[in-house]
Amino acid sequence: MRTIISFAALFLSVILLQLSTGGVGPLDAISGITLNFTTEQIGILGSAHFLGFFIGCWWAPRLMGSVGHSRAFAVCTALGAMGLLGHTLTDNPYIWAALRIASGTCVAGCYTVIEAWLNAKVTNETRGRAMGTYRIADMGASLCAQLIIAVLPPASYVSYNLLAILCCASLLPLALTRASQPKTPDAPRLRPKLAWQSSPLAVAGVIVAALSSASFRMVGPVYGQGVGLGVDQIAFFLASFVLGGALAQYPLGWLADKYDRRWVLIWLSAAAVLSCGVTMAASGAGTIGVMLAAGFFGLTTFPIFSVSSAHANDFATTEQRVELSAALMFWYALGAIASPYVSSTLIQQFGPSALFAFVAVGHFALILFGLARMRSRPTPDERTNYVYAPRTSFTIGRLLKRSREHDD
Repeated sequence: MRTIISFAALFLSVILLQLSTGGVGPLDAISGITLNFTTEQIGILGSAHFLGFFIGCWWAPRLMGSVGHSRAFAVCTALGAMGLLGHTLTDNPYIWAALRIASGTCVAGCYTVIEAWLNAKVTNETRGRAMGTYRIADMGASLCAQLIIAVLPPASYVSYNLLAILCCASLLPLALTRASQPKTPDAPRLRPKLAWQSSPLAVAGVIVAALSSASFRMVGPVYGQGVGLGVDQIAFFLASFVLGGALAQYPLGWLADKYDRRWVLIWLSAAAVLSCGVTMAASGAGTIGVMLAAGFFGLTTFPIFSVSSAHANDFATTEQRVELSAALMFWYALGAIASPYVSSTLIQQFGPSALFAFVAVGHFALILFGLARMRSRPTPDERTNYVYAPRTSFTIGRLLKRSREHDD
């Protein structure tokens, strides 16, 4: 019973955290438009968030080792709340960027604590249910976080305070649970070269996944505003992307387990190039057309990370999988830091459609690289199970390690 209560506390913290931090990206973009920030400055805000995310991924395991799970979570939550509340004190975009580093650190740090706690509490009997519930809680809250933007006025004291309240509220379930804190795990060694040694194609895949997801989430509102969407419509535009990605997980997982994962990546990227073209063409097709195009874009781009991760794990030993997960997250974080700034600069120079042209070029390059890698070595006869891989922390590999093992 204690285990169930502990899981409930963790999942409630995930939901509250995602509602808060998942909403600040689009809110910042829409607020930046309202405050006449340049498109490039809005892109800097997104890049700053992922810089903080990278810092949090590296720092949080060490913080847990020093002060324990609950205190580490409290420290990261405090950083997130300060980052949100600081927005109400100034309208300087570069100060906002510094504040976004704090909120990005909060996201990675809090997820590191939650996933380390969850991994310590699950057993072989509860792992499947726990991971399924975790996925639903995370993706469901992410979807709601996009929709909440429809009712939050941009550049408003009330909006940022509400998100700060949700961030602080995420601390309560873990602070009030009676379950004992688990033993602090060792921080995973960060070996980026391990991912490249396992699969250069997987490294390219996670970088392109970052290019797609980070650009759309952080700069997508600028595109929406550029094609004539209102604030409430931009919220549904972003939510359509998340929903499309969620719907893609099961069928893409089936394909990735049945066929050569390199071909799955290549055809998925080809579909992504098509979805970029459809989205650009749909800019003049009315609100429904734009929403459907965003869903198609999420359907084709969101699973790239998980398929790439599964392909890399096919070439790794059981002992390497935790470090491999951290290495893939490292490459994803690097791509996510760069892509919002690059895409916003392109939009400023060439117009809203440049966002999807940029993403299409990335996926076209992945197709060419995938075809080249097809000649380098055969696919392994025995492959790991496909697992949806959240892009949350360097420690997620511990939760996914056993799920990737071959069925007996």
